[in-house]
Amino acid sequence: MQDLDNIVNGQKLFLKPEYQEVLKNKKQFEGSMGAINPAKVDEIQEWTKSWDYREKNLAREAITVNPAKACQPLGAVMVGLGFENTMPYVHGSHGCVAYFRSYFTRHFKEPTPCVSDSMSESAAVFGGLANMKDGLRNCNALYKPDMIAVSTTCMAEVIGDDLGAFIIGAKEEAEGELDNVLIPHAHTPSFVGSHITGYDNMMKSVLEQLNPPKAEKVDEERINIIPGFEPYLGSLKEIKKISKMFGDKIIMMGDHEEQWDTGAGEYKLYAGGTKIEDAKTAVNAKATISLQKYSTIATAKTIKNKWKQKYETCNPIGLSGTDAFVMKLAELTGKEVPEELKNQRARLVDAMQDSYPYMHGKKIAIWGDPDFLLGMVSFLVEMGSIPTHVVCHNAPRKGWEAEMQAILDKSNRASECNIWPGKDLWALRSLLFTEPVDFMIGNVYGKELYRDTKTPLIRIGFPIFDRHHLHRYSMSGYEGGINLLTWITNGILDQLDEETKGIAETDYFFDSVR
Repeated sequence: MQDLDNIVNGQKLFLKPEYQEVLKNKKQFEGSMGAINPAKVDEIQEWTKSWDYREKNLAREAITVNPAKACQPLGAVMVGLGFENTMPYVHGSHGCVAYFRSYFTRHFKEPTPCVSDSMSESAAVFGGLANMKDGLRNCNALYKPDMIAVSTTCMAEVIGDDLGAFIIGAKEEAEGELDNVLIPHAHTPSFVGSHITGYDNMMKSVLEQLNPPKAEKVDEERINIIPGFEPYLGSLKEIKKISKMFGDKIIMMGDHEEQWDTGAGEYKLYAGGTKIEDAKTAVNAKATISLQKYSTIATAKTIKNKWKQKYETCNPIGLSGTDAFVMKLAELTGKEVPEELKNQRARLVDAMQDSYPYMHGKKIAIWGDPDFLLGMVSFLVEMGSIPTHVVCHNAPRKGWEAEMQAILDKSNRASECNIWPGKDLWALRSLLFTEPVDFMIGNVYGKELYRDTKTPLIRIGFPIFDRHHLHRYSMSGYEGGINLLTWITNGILDQLDEETKGIAETDYFFDSVR
């Protein structure tokens, strides 16, 4: 048991004799009646490392094991928290919302405001209108938001709840309490798409439902930037910093940086976010730039087809990606690239030259969201690495694979690079055993792959629960490129140190300079 004078964490607590005894008894229970044959377990475990098992594993269609994605409402919640004084509201069960809140809180190490109307068994049978009526009024009374961003979970979608009709009904019965509250809504069924689909659906709904008819005159200085599902708060800060160099009317739509990066002291329920007035006038901008093409597919259609607005996509990760973003801002604003940015670029190129010998030729397995992978793989190719396995569980059906292949074709080792759309991390396990790589780049769920395959893991992506403060850094822009270099190269050097620890055996390459 715990000793009040010497509180220990779980890692040490469960090594105490009393807990070890419980574990031992539990294993005896599990093994009774022939339920477990250790020899058979070992035999099957070895078989799962084979090419035979790999073919069966990659052909799997009916089940997902260790998915490299989350569900739609998670992305919708991020959108809501990107606008000032806005409360994300999920029409569904309380358990789902607890998952979304804990997921974000564990990654950002900050509280995540979000409410639910707590649909239960009766709502699953009779519909959630009553929950919506009470929920919206309670949310408004308790948290006093200017906007409530409503999304859905599986339960509400399976029974076919109509959000638009429900919100109208709730407003009619609210006795004026909801008259001054904006309530954009989006259907975000968890059983299709992923968190980036939910982000897209919610962003589209906010921009469509908040915007009045387009003004007669376009604001030629106004440019909107949509960041996409961005888990690196430093990237948001870096993009805003770069944009500021080109003008004061380049505005980020869905700016969640401050919400998940508050300081110590009195807690503020709402922090930062895009001003609602700026969101309402987004339709009058000269152009919109999306930093994540595949996180804003539906939003793009609204901007291009309904608003008739110039729409661009850029992916400012790595050298070429940041170059494209900077040149697009220069083109749209008619301004020269500032000297400060030129100096930042020069420093990144210098740093790339320093680190190139260590990253060159390294075989990498990488997974994550579609736009994250496009940017990261481009950067790896720039550095001479070999993206041997590129796994994208939530890969779009159209366009993405061809874009990724075009990036890989720039590598002089392109024949060794493979794209695996729609595959999960259990499929990646088979790939790692049959076609090993030097390093993995991905989120926290690669930890079990590291333990199983002994392939070193460099943590870049979302979510990251078991390390602190990485989300505060940028991985976008020239400064973000230096961060990526630092993380990856030092990960490689850490492994090199591990492999040269044997005195007079493996330490011949020991080098304290490097």
